[in-house]
Amino acid sequence: MSHFETAQRLWAPWRMEFIQAPKEPGCFLCRIAGGGPDQDAENHVVGRRGTALLLLNRYPYNGGHLMAAPLRHVATLAELAPEEMRDLMDLVCRGQRLLDGVMRPEGYNVGVNQGAAAGAGLKDHLHVHVVPRWEGDTNFMPVLGGARVVPQALADACAALRAEWERAGN
Repeated sequence: MSHFETAQRLWAPWRMEFIQAPKEPGCFLCRIAGGGPDQDAENHVVGRRGTALLLLNRYPYNGGHLMAAPLRHVATLAELAPEEMRDLMDLVCRGQRLLDGVMRPEGYNVGVNQGAAAGAGLKDHLHVHVVPRWEGDTNFMPVLGGARVVPQALADACAALRAEWERAGN
């Protein structure tokens, strides 16, 4: 095997759990929302606020990639009640403040992929992505190998963000 062939592999054994796990029926955000605070740590929920929750993305674009989602199963922003919109946007802002305190990003991508045509992997339950960014955080891996390197385990990131949530008195 040549050096070039070896360089085409990314060793990430923790991903095997996701690959081999049976596909979850129904909506995972509804399951997590209904699970309650006693199951939040295992579901990587950072915090809840009224009608919405803030959690780490299990398939992140970047380390610390958060999602804010309404508890109610709705597909579009237009379907949200005013209270749900307020709670959702409050958690987007709180998520940025938490990430500022824990990871110190230099910028953010914040967005909604509404519908499959817009790239939504979960098209029926609205969620807002909060992706921390740093200068130079995109390197050769996504360009050459179609892979991203996320340097921190989800459980570790979740524990740090939950601690910051508590420290900040949320």
